[in-house]
Amino acid sequence: MFNRIIGLWRDETGQGMVEYGLIIALVAIVVITVLSTMGTKLTNTFTKISNELPTQ
Repeated sequence: MFNRIIGLWRDETGQGMVEYGLIIALVAIVVITVLSTMGTKLTNTFTKISNELPTQ
């Protein structure tokens, strides 16, 4: 029984998938942050442009 527990402790199968999952999560957080910031700036830019256009 003790040998089985030690074997499970040393088993590294699936470790790569967890690392890839963490990397994907980090990239997703960065992309969401950048897009939300960029979206706000674009909205402000288009609002400025629309306010500067003459009304007919």
